[in-house]
Formats: sequence, structure tokens, C-alpha cells
Amino acid sequence: MKVFVFDLLAYGENLDHLKTGTELPYPLSKRHFKSDVAVRTYAEHLDAWEELDRLGYDGVGFNEHHCSPYGLMNSPNLMAAAAAQRTKRLKLLIYGNLLPLHEPLRLAEELAMLDCLSNGRVISGFARGIPREYQVHNVPLAQSRARFEEAYEIVTRAWTEDVFSYEGKFWSYKDVAIWPRPVQRPHPSIMIPIVGSQESIEFAGRHDIPITPGLAGGGLRNDIIRFYAKSLAAAGHRITPDHLSLSMNAYVADSKARAVKELAPYHLYFNRTLFSHGSFTETAKQREAGYVSPSSTDYVRPENQRAAALLREDFRNLTFEDVARQAEQQPWGTPQEVTERIIAQADRAGANMVQIGFNRGAMPHDMFIEQIRRFAADVLPALQAHEVRRVPAAEEVAA
Repeated sequence: MKVFVFDLLAYGENLDHLKTGTELPYPLSKRHFKSDVAVRTYAEHLDAWEELDRLGYDGVGFNEHHCSPYGLMNSPNLMAAAAAQRTKRLKLLIYGNLLPLHEPLRLAEELAMLDCLSNGRVISGFARGIPREYQVHNVPLAQSRARFEEAYEIVTRAWTEDVFSYEGKFWSYKDVAIWPRPVQRPHPSIMIPIVGSQESIEFAGRHDIPITPGLAGGGLRNDIIRFYAKSLAAAGHRITPDHLSLSMNAYVADSKARAVKELAPYHLYFNRTLFSHGSFTETAKQREAGYVSPSSTDYVRPENQRAAALLREDFRNLTFEDVARQAEQQPWGTPQEVTERIIAQADRAGANMVQIGFNRGAMPHDMFIEQIRRFAADVLPALQAHEVRRVPAAEEVAA
């Protein structure tokens, strides 16, 4: 099993004191920004990624967000360039560049450069982003999917064709041959994070692209995997454990109670303050805005529609008691429990890759590093020795 650490790189200071009611102000004024905190945040996270490389993790994942302390990775490609020079073998999962918002030829060139800078260690994640990003870049939400699919074609053709031309709705090019080319052939590995929309799953299946199914576990994740297996099969592909990567949070401690006590404050800050700052997650609102289609969750079973609704109240109203209750099913606790729960989740889903989140919220650097080291010593070897060989959802689809 491949073990990556997913790092959101949140602004390294708690901003709860700025909230009005349940929300941080948006836009968040520059008077609240401290350059020394940002400098420290970048330095600490790059130090942590270097430690991941030294300790034998398979990779690090990071994403793109804008105009929020939720994450300081406006350009994940800049982070990848820095990490490429500070690590030797760590895979760099850029998860991902927001295709609808960027000029795709420039993006294809940057990713080719990064693959050369890292000697073929780039995994290129492509995503659509969240509604806030479209307001920031002045792109209509209703254009998101069409722009994504057009940009995807341009990037992959730029990587693989000798000389290409393209006439599209949003971008056009004539007689382009990019230099440099990616190290990986025919192109860097591609992945897509799936929150839940049917059309995104169908796109990934049609193009045989590995996915991360959903923001959390449970029945919705199972529904995503089932539908993805069907979408792959409809396009003549077959799902394997290498098609799936699970995202989960983990925390190693001497006991479950100790893990909850230590991690809960940062988990609560993430959910009650940072997550979806200046944006909206609710599927119904995204339908109204044209970001997702009226049928985007038709594949979800009735008992999982509540989870697919992504209601704001579910994370803004989270309490310590809620966290403690949820932790009973999560890989939080002793090394043995963390190991067993991660392997169990991977086996149930049929995923041979996991992305572990350690530093929820603005966790202090020393805590983050301690988790990286303790997990590496007590959990990582068993995970990397384990291999997931089957995808139960695919077997259900076949049956």
C-alpha cells in the first residue's frame, strides 16, 4: 500500500477571535495578515515534507485554494517546485490544479517543468475547485465543467502530441510543441478528487483516471466507488485497487482518549472556522448556481442522500462530544488501532493508496512533526507491507 501525507498548509495562527457569529469575515482584510506567520508556515511545512522523504513515506499531497487562511497554496506548483529541490524520492501529488481557472497551455508547461525538476515524481491532480475560487477569478460557476473538460484535453494533448492545434470554446492554439516535455511517458500520472458529482465520476471512468472517492467514509464513499466501477466498465476499463486512494485523518497517541484530547481542538477549528470559508458546500445551493447538475447525486442510495447534501450545519455545529463519538470509528489512538483501522478501511474500499491528514487546522509544528515521526516508526511499515488485492464494490457491480 502507498502511504501519502496530505497537507492543507493552513495559515499558522488561530483566527477564531475574528469570527462574527459562526463565520470568519470574507473577504478577510489584509490587516489580519501577518507576514512573519506566513513565512514561518511555509518554512515549517517544507521542513515537514523533507522529513516525510527522510522517513520513507511514499508521497505528499497538497492542493490549490485562494484568498483564505484555510490553505496558503494559491499555487501548488510553486510548492511542488520548492519540494522537488528539498526531497529526493517523495512523490509530489499536486491535488490539484483547478483546471477551469487557469490558462491550460501554461499549466501543461509548468507541470512538464516540474516533472523534469523532480525527475519524474509528479502526480498531476486535476480538480474544479470550490465556489469561492470562481468568485475570486471571475469565472461563472455554470462554465466550470465545460472549462474543466476542455482544459484537460489541451493539457494532455500538449504533453503527448508532437505539434498540436486546438479550437475550443474557451481557449485556442495553433501549431504548439511544448519544451520541456515531461519525464514520465506518455505523461505524468493523473488523479481526480471526487466530492460526489455524478458527472465527475463519469469523466474519471471514461478516461480511466484514478480517484479519491469522497471527503469521508461511510455509505456515500461506497456509492461513489460502485458508480465509478460502473463508469469504468462502460468505457471498457476495469477497476483495480490502484484506481482508488482514500483520504483520512489519523493521530497516534497512547490511548483513544488522549488522541481525542490532543487533536480535537485543531479538528474543531478546521471544521467550525476554516472549512468552506467564504464559500458554500451545500449541494442544493451548488445546483442553483449551476455548478452541479440537477441529477448530480441520482446515483446515491436514499440512505446516503443526507451525506451527499454536504450541509454546512454538519461541520459548523460540530462539538467536542461529536468529535469523540466520531473518533470511535477513526484511526485515532494507539499505533495498533491506527494501523488496523487504516488497513480495514482500505480493504473495505479496495484502495491500495491512502492519504493521511495529520495537521488539521493550525496544529503547532512540533505536534505535526511528532505525528510524522511516530506514525513512521509505529504504523507506516505495516501499511506499506500490506497490499489490497480486490475492490469489493466492483464485485458487487459484476454480480
